[in-house]
Amino acid sequence: MAKIKRSAGKGVRRAAKSQSRAAGARRAKAKTTGLVDRAMGVLPFTEEQWSTVWLTMIIGGAVGLAFVIANLAGVPAIAQAQVAAMASDVGFEVKHVRVTGTNRMDEREVYARALAQQDRPMPQVEIEKLRKELLDLPWVKDARVSVQLPSTLAIDIVERKPHAVLEKPDRLMLIDAEGEELSVVAPDAGGAMLRISGPGAAKQVAPLDELLATAPALGPQVEAAEWVGNRRWNLSFKSGQVLALPEGTENASSALIRFARMDGQNRLLGGQVATFDMRSPPRIYMRVPGRADREIGDGS
Repeated sequence: MAKIKRSAGKGVRRAAKSQSRAAGARRAKAKTTGLVDRAMGVLPFTEEQWSTVWLTMIIGGAVGLAFVIANLAGVPAIAQAQVAAMASDVGFEVKHVRVTGTNRMDEREVYARALAQQDRPMPQVEIEKLRKELLDLPWVKDARVSVQLPSTLAIDIVERKPHAVLEKPDRLMLIDAEGEELSVVAPDAGGAMLRISGPGAAKQVAPLDELLATAPALGPQVEAAEWVGNRRWNLSFKSGQVLALPEGTENASSALIRFARMDGQNRLLGGQVATFDMRSPPRIYMRVPGRADREIGDGS
């Protein structure tokens, strides 16, 4: 009796399924490739540029990995030198320096320090040392230093802002709000900035700002401030008049607020009084050239 074998049918079905899966894979691959091609077409890079980018990433990753492994393994300095040499051979060394953020200072001072890294392999660039050198420059409040592969050293400077003019015995100096000296300034170049003087005055800039903020109506009228005896302020107004304030933060603030109130009521600024002496609160002495001092007590 003849026997019927069914295995052939199963083989046909398996072959059909296999062909179906292969066709699906080809369609998925074609679709993915098409999406990638369209994405690449949208980006503003040529095929040659993409090749350069990928090559840079691959080489940079290899060099970086070798450098990290050398450090973790405690390899002697000669091995690290070999890593640096390999980086240099493939073009990873400082060829360009880019400086940003220098608006007031002379950026040549930055380049003078950065060029010490010129032609140095990227793994050997002393970023932290360079940053500390830049922070020593008078105008530099902060500095960010980074390497941009394959060959650029990028420096971003945060400058200090001129806040006042410090009168010294032999010169005038621009200073910032923290009292840091920035640069020498000509007598007529200070503009409308406040002038301060007296030994130790630069360290008192921030407290002076807080004091003037207690009487905002008077602030724009103050032209100069003298730190007297390392303990109190004399304020000079644009009118040429002088206000002597008492010692102590609270006493000085109270006196200035009181003076502002009196000026609002009686227009003291611009009058005949040359000096207002408030060093002995609550009294105030007013000196008029050619006349005896006039005293005003609590009831003024």
